[in-house]
Amino acid sequence: MPTRQPRRAPGISGRCFAVLDPATGEAFDDAPDQQPDELDAVVDRAHEAWRGWRADRVARATALLAAADAVEAAGAELAPLLTREQGKPLAESYAEIARTAARLRYFAELEPGSRPVTDGRPVRSEIRWRPLGPVAAIVPWNFPLQLASAKFAPALAAGNTMVLKPSPFTPLATRLLGSVLSTALPEGVLTIVTGREPLGARLASHPGIRHVTFTGSIPTGRAVAAGAAASLSRVTLELGGNDAAVLLEDVDVERIADRLFWAAFRNCGQVCMAVKRVYAPVRLYSQVVEALAQRAKSVVVGPGLDPDSRLGPVSNAPQLARVERYTAQALADGARAVTGGHRLDRPGYFFAPTILADVPPDSPVVTEEQFGPVLPVLPYGSLDEAIEAANDTGFGLGGSVWGTDLDRAEAVADRLECGTAWINHHAELSLAQPFAGIKESGVGVAGGPWGLYGNLRPFVVHRPEEARP
Repeated sequence: MPTRQPRRAPGISGRCFAVLDPATGEAFDDAPDQQPDELDAVVDRAHEAWRGWRADRVARATALLAAADAVEAAGAELAPLLTREQGKPLAESYAEIARTAARLRYFAELEPGSRPVTDGRPVRSEIRWRPLGPVAAIVPWNFPLQLASAKFAPALAAGNTMVLKPSPFTPLATRLLGSVLSTALPEGVLTIVTGREPLGARLASHPGIRHVTFTGSIPTGRAVAAGAAASLSRVTLELGGNDAAVLLEDVDVERIADRLFWAAFRNCGQVCMAVKRVYAPVRLYSQVVEALAQRAKSVVVGPGLDPDSRLGPVSNAPQLARVERYTAQALADGARAVTGGHRLDRPGYFFAPTILADVPPDSPVVTEEQFGPVLPVLPYGSLDEAIEAANDTGFGLGGSVWGTDLDRAEAVADRLECGTAWINHHAELSLAQPFAGIKESGVGVAGGPWGLYGNLRPFVVHRPEEARP
């Protein structure tokens, strides 16, 4: 990203970097390129703000509810900016803003409960909960606002303060969100910093940070964990997935085809818990491939600000190159592009929605996370073979089973090695449920009360039952 002259408020250094519109590939604005040495002052302010913020739970809840109202009121300003820098259709940007407000309201209402511990001794012990201190959040570009709120809503509700760094591909809507939230939150409670590396690495390893929460790739997650280890900070890592959808013999293909297609292609396939592999029984294989291909051929692909667009562009040039590389490798390995398989001949980062058939099971588009509008469909002979293939991965975020017999589908879902399994749908989460991966898909838990307690530490008070002389 080239350095440009600042047009928005710069950091102390005065440096800025260009933000590109993925629908055109052209720069349309700048963001401050803050430097690692600016973080000391930011973290110090977060620590000072923590003293007052942690003291009054009722005041925190009131502020978070006011913040939710402010986010909703700013939707008409936030949504177009989010679409402009990320690429998703405008309706999806509005949905992301609604989810952000809903999450603030949900966590504003949660309160950690103290509880007594009895063990037969003449001592009354009680477990209480205390906040950790300043929290660092590093957020990716696929859902900038929604994933930011998944981090700051529970952290702030628990009584922590936060320094949040968005991806340099999508800094603008997050900066605007920070301005919106500042109308409801005290100064220093939530600070947005933007910049290129090594800003994120310094934030993760900063000695004043007590908890680091990160969503992104496995290699970067490992680096974040290593940086946080220097100050023994707690880490929560959500590191992506390679979710499999297993279709059973009794599945009604036409009935589930729309749901299955959008479970893979929503947000142009750039969803950590999207369907990224489909396993279909041999008898139904051609029907499944054709049903998905029909939908890929008919979906309208275009700029997110165009109301007719259902799929936008890939969000950035490096990700487009990854999608092109994985698709080209699959085709070289013998796969067949039933539809798509290529970049669209237009400005911007558009890739044709792609259904791949006859894909070798060891092709990178199957074994890795392609994170784009490309879906491999693989046949299986026996159900045990399908389950083994679905589980044969270092990822373990989510998975799904599709069929008519719900009891049988649930029994199959119970055999999937992942954190969340769905039946006849995929990638739908309640704010009240835990979200966590296994294997290389993550460390820690987000969502629901588990997300709140992940931002707290237990504090135990022992008191004698009777006063001692």
